[in-house]
Amino acid sequence: MKYVLRLLALSQLLLLFNLKLSFAQDIEAGQQIFSQNCTACHSGGLNVIFPDKTLQKEVLAKYGMNSIEAITKQVTEGKNAMPSFGGRLSDDDIKNVANYVLSQSEIGW
Repeated sequence: MKYVLRLLALSQLLLLFNLKLSFAQDIEAGQQIFSQNCTACHSGGLNVIFPDKTLQKEVLAKYGMNSIEAITKQVTEGKNAMPSFGGRLSDDDIKNVANYVLSQSEIGW
């Protein structure tokens, strides 16, 4: 019984470690995709088209864009002057960008 419990605890620890690694890789991939596709308008979390709609934490919250789902939808579908990236980037790429944007907003770009 002790062996089974130890094995179960070890497997859960490995799963948790793997999830943390994959999240870090998603952020890194999101940063690369953001750099290649988004920095023309959003360098440093700013917005050159609508200067009051930055990617700062408070602004994202003000406009209801402070979740992975909301950012993913906007990147996929576009809105106003922002083009749709749904046909250009994969779903995983878009989710990685959303994770990157949200994480950067939390630490202040």
